[in-house]
Amino acid sequence: MYDLHCHILHGIDDGAQTLEDSIKMAELAVSEGITHILATPHHQKREWVNNKKSVIHQVRELQAELVDRRIDLTVFPGQEVSIYGELLADIEKNEILFTDEAHTYILIEFPTASIPTYAERLFYDLQSHGKTPVIVHPERNHAIIEHPNRLKNFIDKGALAQLTAASYTGGFGKKIEKLSKQLIEANLVHFIASDAHNTGNRSFHMKEAYDLLAKEYGRSKRNAFNQTTKDLLNGDPVIAPDTHSIKQSILSKWFK
Repeated sequence: MYDLHCHILHGIDDGAQTLEDSIKMAELAVSEGITHILATPHHQKREWVNNKKSVIHQVRELQAELVDRRIDLTVFPGQEVSIYGELLADIEKNEILFTDEAHTYILIEFPTASIPTYAERLFYDLQSHGKTPVIVHPERNHAIIEHPNRLKNFIDKGALAQLTAASYTGGFGKKIEKLSKQLIEANLVHFIASDAHNTGNRSFHMKEAYDLLAKEYGRSKRNAFNQTTKDLLNGDPVIAPDTHSIKQSILSKWFK
């Protein structure tokens, strides 16, 4: 199993705080069947600025420690990039990490409460330069919660989206759980990742999520999510299925 969104690097954001925290997270990941993790510390979010060079250095140090402790987990460098206007310029300066070595897919986080007015233009510019934005945890963005088809607008124009495992399994409450299922059914999310920050209240839940996916939608759906994640990490084309609209009349009953 592959996890493309995880805050396993210690002391650089709100994820693992110590090396031992990172090790505990690694051990738990392995116990769930995770073999590869893309380490994605926050970048350009509040006080957290984790540039490409520093993240690569941290990953090398953690990987060496995992090898020494015989923990069978491979960690790759990445970033969870909070959307900002100078992103394209920083990509050109080689300060941004992608999910893949071909520099195709980039994880982008919207603010919790809103979607910036410049997001659509920025995504267009990224795609014009051969970069595909991947919106992380859209199911927890308030603007998308209130109007889910705002996400459809981005997906229909070529963006992709990643669902958090704990959102789907109920860890963020019934409303987020139900919306997560709606997004899966409407083909508005393409990957499941942990967004794990620790081994407690923000853990992995990856095995649980994949098992639930197979139970509710069949093994073919689970296999499809696994394959798109592999494609993303390899820099291969991600084939997104046709999307469907989510009826607002149904959702409006949940959020009164």
